[in-house]
Amino acid sequence: MSSSENTPKFPKTFWREIDFPSYPKLTEDLSVDVAIVGAGITGVTAAYLLSKEGVKVALIEAGSVLNGTTGHTTAKLTAQHGLIYDELINHFGKEKARLYFESQMDAIQFVESTVQEKGIDCDFSKEDAYIYSVTDEYSEKLKTEWEAYKSLGIDGALKDSIPFNIQTTAALMMSNQAQYHPLKFLKALLEEAVKAGCMVYENTTAEDIEDDYAEPKVVTKDGQRVSCKQVIIASHFPFYDKPGLYFARMYADRSYAIGLKTDKEYPGGMYISADSPTRSIRYTPYNGEKLLIIGGENHKTGQGVDTLKHYEALEAFAEEVFGMKEYEYRWSAQDLVTLDKLPYIGEITSGREHILVATGYKKWGMTTGILAGHLLTDYVMQRGNPYQELYSPSRFQADPDLSSALTTNADVAKHLLKGKLEIVEKVTDDLQDGEGSVVMYRGKRAGAYKDKNGRLYIVDTTCTHLGCECEWNHAEKSWDCPCHGSRFSYAGDVIEGPARKSLDLLEEG
Repeated sequence: MSSSENTPKFPKTFWREIDFPSYPKLTEDLSVDVAIVGAGITGVTAAYLLSKEGVKVALIEAGSVLNGTTGHTTAKLTAQHGLIYDELINHFGKEKARLYFESQMDAIQFVESTVQEKGIDCDFSKEDAYIYSVTDEYSEKLKTEWEAYKSLGIDGALKDSIPFNIQTTAALMMSNQAQYHPLKFLKALLEEAVKAGCMVYENTTAEDIEDDYAEPKVVTKDGQRVSCKQVIIASHFPFYDKPGLYFARMYADRSYAIGLKTDKEYPGGMYISADSPTRSIRYTPYNGEKLLIIGGENHKTGQGVDTLKHYEALEAFAEEVFGMKEYEYRWSAQDLVTLDKLPYIGEITSGREHILVATGYKKWGMTTGILAGHLLTDYVMQRGNPYQELYSPSRFQADPDLSSALTTNADVAKHLLKGKLEIVEKVTDDLQDGEGSVVMYRGKRAGAYKDKNGRLYIVDTTCTHLGCECEWNHAEKSWDCPCHGSRFSYAGDVIEGPARKSLDLLEEG
């Protein structure tokens, strides 16, 4: 089953198998207290909390609600974010490392208490989380991380193995974590928000902000204006990032997941490897069975091998460790990583409390998105919050921020130069149906995709953000920018920012 012939050409995305109401498109100017751009986990959580406070909220989404990164996740609710706590202690100090842990645990507690209070059926269950190593090098790192756990009072244990056919050298457990179905949970929150007066608009693309401090206005692609007292930018990558230069302070990372059925009984728990390539293992209830979810294979967007190879690697791992009865789903997600690995949540720049932003969750949006919804609500309500300073977008630590900035932007320069100097030999006549590639077109580099019916789409591959050359993503049939992570459909439409303008469509037919 590891050959590309057995990989579904049009795989189903498990999390989207839920019916949502249809919300209208914004067609006229609007005035509210708070405009929230982005209906993912942060936007929906903030809309729910603010609406409960009696705040007049408009939630604006470019596509469908809860259909971005929130809808493409392995849905672990955990404060175990890789080997992070020893690093946090070294860079930020013990107090802030403890605050980071507490903020993530607060998010888990909110989900648990809300599920119980409102009786939300979202497959919530308490699970222990594990990081495991398969080499001596990472075994030593797990031991160091375990010392950090003990110094911060984190409940856990250092073990020798995990209950799978994987030769491990160590396993670090964090107790009392959880998992759930995020869309079932967030659908319930969104319904409550709407009942409390929140207005939701789908297929409404926010394109700019008229930055009047007294009354900022969100300007949509179609020219409507949403006047408000405060704007919350929760659009994964900030659609408006001029003041904070966020594109230079983060990089985009893609990862992959497959869902399958196996004959082996799942022992419980959530697992992730410390070594590379990353392997994430958990299960979810599905039609009376346990669906196994295997994730990993992360890389910078637009860089690395043929993206379909990542799915094949996950298939091979799943077959070796578990055996596959049925291969049900595959999907991918894009995450943003900040220079110091802590999210940016708060004023877009210092002193601009009328524009708030939440971004850079790395791969831990299930807890951080909930946390951000609460933190942004406290900003709007002018309440103090113990985590405000920790996540402030205006923070700067000379170590590791400066070294990370130099490395990240050197990588950008390398790919910018590489794309401009690339020698392209392929032409459109070389393409098979269903194939995409960089080609020569009228003497210049271009991108071409021929669909299964032989219809040809040719685009200018120069990213409309800052001019890097996009690369073809075989698995998702998209054009991905290796510099700042913008993604475009095969016809050139924007899928992911920071780009806001489509690629030029040079020919279709």
